Amino acid sequence: MTELISSPERTREILQAHGFTFKKSLGQNFLTNPGLLQDMVAAADLSAADQVIEIGPGIGALTELLAQKAGKVVALEIDQRLIPILADTLQAYPNVVVKNADILKVDLPALLAAEFDVTKPIKVLANLPYYITTPILLKLVQAQVDLAQIIVMMQYEVAERIVATPGHKAYGSLTLAIAMNMQAQIVTKVPKSAFIPQPKVDSAIVSLTPLTTEIIPKAEKAQFNRFIQIVFKQRRKRLLNNLLSFFGKTPAIKATMTAGITSLGVTVDVRAEALSLGQLEALFRFILKNQYKI
Repeated sequence: MTELISSPERTREILQAHGFTFKKSLGQNFLTNPGLLQDMVAAADLSAADQVIEIGPGIGALTELLAQKAGKVVALEIDQRLIPILADTLQAYPNVVVKNADILKVDLPALLAAEFDVTKPIKVLANLPYYITTPILLKLVQAQVDLAQIIVMMQYEVAERIVATPGHKAYGSLTLAIAMNMQAQIVTKVPKSAFIPQPKVDSAIVSLTPLTTEIIPKAEKAQFNRFIQIVFKQRRKRLLNNLLSFFGKTPAIKATMTAGITSLGVTVDVRAEALSLGQLEALFRFILKNQYKI
């Protein structure tokens, strides 16, 4: 049986055969631990009915495992140099389509319509570059497309922010942007030694599953996201001060915002980081009810 692409020996062999050198500017770190890649695939619970978008396939280590489970895999790779390598390593898998594309520039609804049967489950799996993890995550969770699940490898620090609870130092706007759309869970921590080249920090595999019941209606999500940016603009400031900085500092505005905050059962000195998604939604609705534009 052919050795898995993700084994350290085969990874080095492929890189050497193609004369590939890592580009620091693209945040390239290849996972060379087959067991951890199997954990990602297991978390996605794939079957032949599933269709997968893979972001950043690299040399095809995860792609290989996805192709063995899913009905179809569309792999988006930004580095043109990797396209011929993927054509070589994945030649045994006719259900894989490789595209030279930047996920941040891809029209997701158009991609799904062109490549997939949208009546069947579509899942996303990715080993995200550290430097653009947040923009990619936000694009995926805020896209107007139906994704059955997102399984991503990311910097452990970002994973902590995603699953943080009110009052934790990692809790903030990213936590809430995810929580209003997805249920987040850390599947496992991944040591930096599992990659080549070895990054400076550990990673984590994170599972994101769409909420069964919407917390914020689709029509209000963009507005609520703006509200979250307002209240967390200067996170060490009191919530009231952040609100006044945006809405104005007249006595009438201050009285309204104070009433909104205290209606949550907290003191006026509270910071946004101490409030749950439910409390922030209640404040959001209080402000809208009082005719303030966000």
